[in-house]
Amino acid sequence: MKDFTQIPQERILYKDDYFFIIEDIFPVSPGHLLIITNIVREDYFALTQKEQQALPVAIQAAKQIVLTKYSPDGFNIGMNCGATAGQTVFHFHCHLIPRYNGDMENPRGGVRHVIPSKGNY
Repeated sequence: MKDFTQIPQERILYKDDYFFIIEDIFPVSPGHLLIITNIVREDYFALTQKEQQALPVAIQAAKQIVLTKYSPDGFNIGMNCGATAGQTVFHFHCHLIPRYNGDMENPRGGVRHVIPSKGNY
């Protein structure tokens, strides 16, 4: 997939002037959502100032969508910027990943675990 421009309308859970939200087709946990720009931008650093300012509103909308169906105990919010950082679709998307007590043995370090052995401190 080169971008998210061909997402069927029925998959879209929310849309505003800057973003739309869908369920991730390869969810890390139940309720994993993607917040995607309406206009293709490569990554977070390519967003316009207005898009950057609107992103927290879309993240809150995504959180509310999750809470209507699930009862997570926490969340990870993540963006991969560049192939070296793991980005595979070069159309801005922000992951909202619900976290649940017991979903991993020791969650301490959270996103720091993106590089093995660097999450423990």
